Amino acid sequence: MHKYSLFKSLTAALLLFLAPFAATAQDVGEVIAQPAPININSADAQTIAKALIGVGMVRAKEIVAYREAFGLFQSLEELMEVQGIGAATLDKNKHLISLSTD
Repeated sequence: MHKYSLFKSLTAALLLFLAPFAATAQDVGEVIAQPAPININSADAQTIAKALIGVGMVRAKEIVAYREAFGLFQSLEELMEVQGIGAATLDKNKHLISLSTD
């Protein structure tokens, strides 16, 4: 038997053996948990800084200060009123933010 044929046979056998253990895309989606959105109307600065992409502690404190000065955020776009929060930062974080008032 030629080396290449042996390699193909062994590879095929290995694939057949491992097939039952292979994860489907759906399985992977179930395993990789998406982070729960944080409530921007109640979260403290430390929670905001840890949860949002591109938002450090200084910016997170400004978000909390804005909320305390002007009241709860009524829309995600209102976050752009906070100094240093622009459209790019908001776009990166929309899926991570909740405005729930519960």
